Formats: sequence, C-alpha cells, structure tokens
Amino acid sequence: MTGAELQEPVPRFYRSLADLPEVTIEPTGLVTDTMNRPLHDLRISVTDRCNFRCVYCMPKEVFGKDFAFMERDELLSFEEMTRLARISVAHGVEKIRLTGGEPLLRKGLEELVAMLAALRTPDGRPIDIALTTNGSALAVKAQALKDAGLTRVTVSLDSLDDATFRAMNDVNFPVAKILHGIDVAHEAGLGPIKINMVVKRGQNEHDIVAMARHFQGTPYILRFIEFMDVGSSNGWEMGAVVPSREVIDLINAELPLDEVAPNYDGETSRRWRYRDGSGEIGVISSVTQSFCHSCSRARVSTDGKLFTCLFATEGHDLRALMRGGCTDEQLATVMAQIWRERTDRYSQLRSAKTIQLRAAGKKKIEMSYIGG
Repeated sequence: MTGAELQEPVPRFYRSLADLPEVTIEPTGLVTDTMNRPLHDLRISVTDRCNFRCVYCMPKEVFGKDFAFMERDELLSFEEMTRLARISVAHGVEKIRLTGGEPLLRKGLEELVAMLAALRTPDGRPIDIALTTNGSALAVKAQALKDAGLTRVTVSLDSLDDATFRAMNDVNFPVAKILHGIDVAHEAGLGPIKINMVVKRGQNEHDIVAMARHFQGTPYILRFIEFMDVGSSNGWEMGAVVPSREVIDLINAELPLDEVAPNYDGETSRRWRYRDGSGEIGVISSVTQSFCHSCSRARVSTDGKLFTCLFATEGHDLRALMRGGCTDEQLATVMAQIWRERTDRYSQLRSAKTIQLRAAGKKKIEMSYIGG
C-alpha cells in the first residue's frame, strides 16, 4: 500500500455555532459518505459506567476505584438523545442500539426506550430498537424494557465455565445469573436474542465448542467476536486474536455447518447454520476480514460526540451545538455533512494506521465511551 493511499482528508469538526455550514441540507431519508455507504444504524452510549471490568474493555488497571467517570450534567439527557435520533432517522437510520458502558445502569432507561419507540421512518415504519448488555440486571429490567418498546437484546457472555467467566468479568459475577437473565428476556418477548462471545487467545478459546453446543437448538443466536484493538487500554496484540476461520473450523469439526447469506447489506456478522437445522451461529471478524466497505454505523458517545468509526481518535461535539442553541435544521445539516465527508476504513488499513496513530501520539477512543 502506497503512502498516497494512506492519506485521507482531515475531517472538519463543528465545535460551535460559528462553525456551522451556511447551506442547509434537507433530510431526504438517504445520506451517503465518500464510499457511497448509507447512514443506516445509530448506536447511542447512555452511560460510561459499568459494573464489570472485562479484561478486553474496561480493565481494572485503568478503570480502578479512582477512575473519574462523567458527572451527570455532562451526560446527554434522554431528550437530547431522542433529538439526535429523530434527525438521524430523517437521514435514513432504521436501527438504533443502546450501549454503554452498561446501559442498564442508566436510571430510567425505559423512558428513553419509549421516546425512541415513538419515532418513525420517513415512510412511516417503526424503528428497530436494540440493547447491548452484560446481562447482570436483565432479569429485573427485561419486562419493563419490552413494555416500553425495546425490540431486541444482545448479551455479552464470554464463557459458560464459571471460573473463566468470573475471571474475564473480573468482578466475580456468576454465569448462572446471566443465563437466567437471558431466559427472562426471551420470555418477555425480546428476540431474537443474540449472545456475543469475545474470544481472546489464552483466556477462553477452549470454551468455543462448549458454547456452541450449549446454545445449539435454542432460540438464541451465538456470535463469536475477534478480540479487537478498540481504544488503548486493553493490551491488544495480534497474537491474542483467534481468527474467525479458526472458530468455524473448530465448531464444524464436531457440529457441521453451512454458510448462509446475510440478512441485509452491511451486516457485521457472517452467518453459519447447523447442517441438521438446529439453529445458527455468527462470526464478527473485524480484525481478519474487514467489513469497512459496508459499514453504515454512526456512534454517539455518552457526552454527545458523534463518531463515524469505532476506532476513531476524535468525535464531533453535537452536545455543544445543541446546548449552544442549534436549531433542528442546523443540526440536521451538520450531521449530514459529517456523514457526507466520512472516509473511515480503519480495519482495512489497520497495520499502517496503527503505526501512524502511535507516531502522532494519538489514542483511539475506548469502547466503554462509545459502545461496541
């Protein structure tokens, strides 16, 4: 890859009303970036806090007892989140995912879900509203969230072995409580429920087949995620990555699989179905098999910064614009312009971009800040 291919335009950042574009961009239900990728998914981080200290996300060495989390007035209000969501829907977003941190720690979350559930696409369709959670409070919250309008949940579960799971969440939380929460969510009608397992070599790769066997024949869809170099605090190195191809080979050797077509363009997970018809699994391979070419996701951090890539180093401060008096028309214009100028393809350029970021002294944003 040549140096010219690595050079990308420097993004324009809108930090105050004085930076706003002069020409208004009206929402049309479709806005595309420089690679013709539409804005289809919005992920909103509702809190930067989590009650787990997973080794690949919020390790205790960084997020210890003295770590300074955001003050309440720094967080976006539910009204501000809904305002951003409403404008995003006007630009083409059809799926909204609530993340964190651990989103179930945000007090009154069902109120936000109800506000988002009232949104409609330009042609009148409801929005698909999902939630990613560690599952620790799911048994308590599932029914209220369903009643408020939540559609689906994705639960992070990295092992069925209790000792391994407690070691990976690093707060000694038992796996049985997560499994109970998953069943309660299913009974409440939140589905199809997806189970995400981040596979890290040397920690839980020995549980891959056991996880597949456990969830085979259930209503749940198990997905294996390659350990990613998100942020700068999780000690990522390529040697800790278990490639998705290896995961599929391990499972296929005991539980024969056939690959099936994606559900929609831009789906992050490659789908595999058990040959005997007893369900499916998925693999998310952002390290070894980049899917930048079809990425349609924007992310809003807990304090209102818009990120156009999971591996970004800087975001656009929409909170400052909103609290500075920005109108909906101005906000819609800014958001459309940010997406139109988007060039992100970090995973395609991973090795070279990592070297560039280190040389420039820049750090990627932590997953706990903008959600996975």
